[in-house]
Amino acid sequence: MASVLSYESLVHAVAGAVGSMTAMTVFFPLDTARLRLQVDEKRKSKTTHMVLLEIIKEEGLLAPYRGWFPVISSLCCSNFVYFYTFNSLKAVWVKGQHSTTAKDLVVGFVAGVVNVLLTTPLWVVNTRLKLQGAKFRNEDIVPTNYNGIIDAFHQIIRDEGILALWNGTFPSLLLVFNPAIQFMFYEGLKRQLLKKRMKLSSVDVFIIGAIAKAIATTVTYPLQTVQSILRFGHHRLNPENRTLGSLRNILYLLHQRVRPHLEKH
Repeated sequence: MASVLSYESLVHAVAGAVGSMTAMTVFFPLDTARLRLQVDEKRKSKTTHMVLLEIIKEEGLLAPYRGWFPVISSLCCSNFVYFYTFNSLKAVWVKGQHSTTAKDLVVGFVAGVVNVLLTTPLWVVNTRLKLQGAKFRNEDIVPTNYNGIIDAFHQIIRDEGILALWNGTFPSLLLVFNPAIQFMFYEGLKRQLLKKRMKLSSVDVFIIGAIAKAIATTVTYPLQTVQSILRFGHHRLNPENRTLGSLRNILYLLHQRVRPHLEKH
């Protein structure tokens, strides 16, 4: 219990939360463009800068920062939970021994699952608030009308049921593998570089970290798209209007997003 409630775990959790909040604030407009492209697939502009210019022109200069507070709040809670759980589990399991890659992957996976189950309601709410007031090209998207975080929670529970707060949980759980894929490529690239030189510089570490993250994001991007759509929860998916959370509709959404790209090629 002392390991779980240790000062070191708290420091790691706070550092992870503050670091992620800083990074998200700096790149928030890019995240706004990503979310629009994922949810509103009928938008003609497909490049990031064109989407941002379109958003600013149609919705105002501050539109790329719409929903900043709920997103930052969710990110802070999410990373705090993840890093606190990761370091607490690691302290309990390793207990002074040398950590191994396998142990780190297992602990990271468990911490990711705990994080998803605890913080998905926050991400559902912030996704909806971030997209509120957006001018969509897809006529199948139903607009939302929330007066803030508390009102969003209230309306979702009242109109859709409490389980709607966990929309997108299944793809989110699958996306826990994202860091595992990233870690695998990172270690592989690092080993290749170390065969050619004795020590890696900070620039080397940054570059291979960026490459590993890019690969992991590319591999899991279709699931990230489905996750965003399910969290938003205001698409008319098909004529029968079946519930969003079913595995059938997750596969349906993947098929709908992947098919146009396959037909082009």
